[in-house]
Amino acid sequence: MINRTAERVLGIISAVLLTLSVLGAALVAFIWNMASTDPTFMDEFRGEIVSEGVLNTEEVDMFMSFMSSFSTIIWVLVAVAFIGLVLNIIGLVKVWNNKSPKTAGILFIIAGLLGGFLSLPSILLYIAAILCFTKKPPMTTGPSPDEYVSTQSNWMN
Repeated sequence: MINRTAERVLGIISAVLLTLSVLGAALVAFIWNMASTDPTFMDEFRGEIVSEGVLNTEEVDMFMSFMSSFSTIIWVLVAVAFIGLVLNIIGLVKVWNNKSPKTAGILFIIAGLLGGFLSLPSILLYIAAILCFTKKPPMTTGPSPDEYVSTQSNWMN
């Protein structure tokens, strides 16, 4: 039986970090969605930008239309990261049972890609996947070379 503690720890840490990032992104999307649907807030926001002279009215309208689609983009990213989190948890279960580490490694790689290509949780998942692929069970079949030599010398006498 192979000790898979490193994979478990890396998977748990990345699951916690992915959960925090999914919740944080969902909170940002929710707050932005609430603010963008409030006409009073949007009028004040538009008025502040125009009065400061940062943008003219046409540019502000273009910016506001972009920001309304920004909420949709965040929700899509939250959904993709959530799928990565679910795959991470499934991979953790597979590593915990220690029955299919190769499958867990594949799930960790996919979860890392969905959780953010080069974010900290994804890097931890890539390391856990590499460990799943590279750790080999100890060879216990047959006698060791020393035992083989001692049995051969006893047989010859």
